[in-house]
This record gives sequence, structure tokens and C-alpha cells, in this order.
Amino acid sequence: MDISRAEQRILHLLAQGGSIHHRREDGQIVDVKCFTRDGACLTGFSLDLFARLKRRGYVESRGGAPYRISRLSLARVRSQLDNR
Repeated sequence: MDISRAEQRILHLLAQGGSIHHRREDGQIVDVKCFTRDGACLTGFSLDLFARLKRRGYVESRGGAPYRISRLSLARVRSQLDNR
């Protein structure tokens, strides 16, 4: 799987139970924030990075809920004990 370090960092965070909360205006996603399972907000997460993850099918949302890791990327992401 050819993914950048930033993408891999986000996927590991999501695999551990994190989520991506989004805000829409006129049907378009205009703001995203990534939270750990403990509720801490991750800095450096941009709309561009979110768009790449979504385009590749690594994250998905069901019924307007926050975005979570997809089954496909959960199976492909390399397992690690932490995000470092």
C-alpha cells in the first residue's frame, strides 16, 4: 500500500478508535477535525489530507455519522502499537 506518512498516521489513529468530524455548508465539507478515541484533537489534519483519504476509500461515513476507518484500509494498514 503506497500511502504517505501523514496518511498512515491518521489511519493508525482511526484504527485505534478515532474519528473524523466534519462540518458541511451547502452540501460541501468545509471543515474537518480528527479526534483520538480519548477525545484529543489532532493538529495538522487538513481538508486536503481528508480528501485524499476519502478518494482512496480509506475512510467512510454512514448516515451522517463521523468518518471512521473502512474495512478495506483496516485490513491493509500495517499494525503498530502506537502512532509513532
